[in-house]
Amino acid sequence: MSESLDSGPPPQAPTTALRQRLAELRGPAAQPHPLDARALAALAANPGCKRRALLDGAGVDKAALASALGSPAAFGQSQFAFMRGNAFEAKVKADGGKELTRLLGVDTPAEVRVPVLSAAGPEGRAARTALALREATAEKAWTLLDHPMLALEVAGSPAYLEPDAVVVHPDGTWTVVEIKSFPMIDASADAAKVGAAARQAAVYVLALERVAAVTDGAQVAHSVLLVCPKDFSNLPTASVVDVRKQLSVTRRQLARLTRIEDIAEALPEGTTFDVERPAEELTAAVESVSAAYAPECLAACELAFHCRDRARDAGAVEALGRGVRGELGGLTTIGDVLSAARGTAGDPDDPAVAALRRAAALRAEALEAAGCR
Repeated sequence: MSESLDSGPPPQAPTTALRQRLAELRGPAAQPHPLDARALAALAANPGCKRRALLDGAGVDKAALASALGSPAAFGQSQFAFMRGNAFEAKVKADGGKELTRLLGVDTPAEVRVPVLSAAGPEGRAARTALALREATAEKAWTLLDHPMLALEVAGSPAYLEPDAVVVHPDGTWTVVEIKSFPMIDASADAAKVGAAARQAAVYVLALERVAAVTDGAQVAHSVLLVCPKDFSNLPTASVVDVRKQLSVTRRQLARLTRIEDIAEALPEGTTFDVERPAEELTAAVESVSAAYAPECLAACELAFHCRDRARDAGAVEALGRGVRGELGGLTTIGDVLSAARGTAGDPDDPAVAALRRAAALRAEALEAAGCR
């Protein structure tokens, strides 16, 4: 990927040839599935997975694809949680964002500007958002951008992201606001959920930095405002979350992604992920793109169950986790691991092989001492 993650100019749209190729991969009747910040954060957490990079870049609906393959995703936000989240966000932003500005410590909420960001298409909305950010920075006034549209280049293709809100401070600082419906009890929320929100917000910060780089007097805060219900009520409360670590990791991981057009060029001619095609054809198409499965994918990717089954069938050690895979070095299959532990294969000078044989010997001693053998 290019150095555009740190540069200011907006991401370039894919060429006509690439757009046509990605449309062919989706299928003639399929509309592109938008790549949101949550999916982008998950993609950044596993940059070695060319399969997800291509499917997300092409806008393939992975949930529909997983169902067509016979391995439907078993996760996702319930309709009740979705409605509860929307209701809480509406409460936070009601009356021109009065509650939100209170959480920001604004003395006179009535002076907060709320510009209109409507425009035609995501490109138009992203351009209108950039203009509103520049105007607010120049005017040195409190400004609340409700659902702005941000653009970020991902593996050579633009992705359009929509944070809950962005606040422009009079000193030119831009702060991302994440509104979540999980509770903050005694000023503390579930660590896993806060971590997921921080990774998602880091993607927004990264996209904002592109606009700030070409805006005089602007700077993007590396901490975000996380707004949640207080205790067991519906009263909004907020906490400042430092996302510098997540931002650094996301920037580095996105830069490692292989360009989508390079992955697409390596596919066999006629490859398509059109869910209307037979399951056997879809399976062959999916398998033509390499994956990097890990158990963490189960909570982040709709194709995880399909990839897990393939990893298990191949006896790949990745199915046991990234930590185990890293410890085993050149032993890539469970069969290799077992053979090395039994002493029938493997280089005895290899630290991983030596550790496995030592562990096998200790297990045998323990079983013999317990009278189990």
